[in-house]
Amino acid sequence: MRLVSLLPSATEMVHSLGLTAALVGRSHECDYPPAVRHLPVCTAPKFDPSGDSLTVHHRVMDILGNALSVYQLNIKQLQTLQPTHILTQAQCEVCAVSLRDVEQAAAACLTPAPQIISLQPQTLAQVWQDLMQVGHHLGVEAAPIVNRLQQRVSQIQQATRGLARPRVLCIEWLNPLMSAGNWVPELVELAGGQPLLAQTGQHSPWLNWAEIAAANPDVIVLMPCGYDLQRTINEWQTSAHPWHTLPAVTEGRIYATDGNAYFNRPGPRLVDSLEILAEILHPELDFGHRGNAWCHLGFQHLPQPPFQLLESPPESIHLA
Repeated sequence: MRLVSLLPSATEMVHSLGLTAALVGRSHECDYPPAVRHLPVCTAPKFDPSGDSLTVHHRVMDILGNALSVYQLNIKQLQTLQPTHILTQAQCEVCAVSLRDVEQAAAACLTPAPQIISLQPQTLAQVWQDLMQVGHHLGVEAAPIVNRLQQRVSQIQQATRGLARPRVLCIEWLNPLMSAGNWVPELVELAGGQPLLAQTGQHSPWLNWAEIAAANPDVIVLMPCGYDLQRTINEWQTSAHPWHTLPAVTEGRIYATDGNAYFNRPGPRLVDSLEILAEILHPELDFGHRGNAWCHLGFQHLPQPPFQLLESPPESIHLA
């Protein structure tokens, strides 16, 4: 087998199945396990990913507004690699190269045509189904791996049983504001919290400030898509929204996470993401992530406005 993964979560699934050595190519975002970073890169964004979240948002919307793909495939690299399997996704054109582009490239340029494995999870159960599907296509029994992951989930549920259940707002994008949907509300519930302004199995919704103020969350967790912990902190410090008016902020119950490595990747490390949430919501618990994958945002981190702000949420585009 010669595997090319165009999706970070799929790369992590391949690794969990013990097939890392079969990977011959990756996307520009695949970085875990660290061993894959030396592999040839087969994708690139068509926009500059640097800058604040509003600037990045406008760049992506400009591309989508012209009915163009957000990412480009390196066809010559794929031809050189001659993969037998390509792992990709059909969920979100903003998050990774689209299934359509992969299918067109494979049909036009690759002989023999590789098998395309497309993933589209929206819940934790569907993530486990995708892992089983990948294992099936690659000839590896995935059930023992899924069982171990589910056992860890059950242990976290047991650890949080009987504890207070705070109302939790998870933010997937800071400007414009977006709540974290799909599997994240489910993770909040499993970690012993009550999710706000998002539904399990549904796309992440855009928000306006009035909705957040009315919800008045007990806890706020920042997990911007594609942002590591330090970039999340930096983005929060330049946020133009009146966060200081929320009790969760003034009372010190706001947290930054490495959303890129954890919450935004529907793969095996969603269980680590669940542990992170459990640590945040219940300080007496410790799974070893504090200080590395998440941190508390104290008063020294409060934003210093004014900054440019998108007043109304977009209507037409959903991220993952």
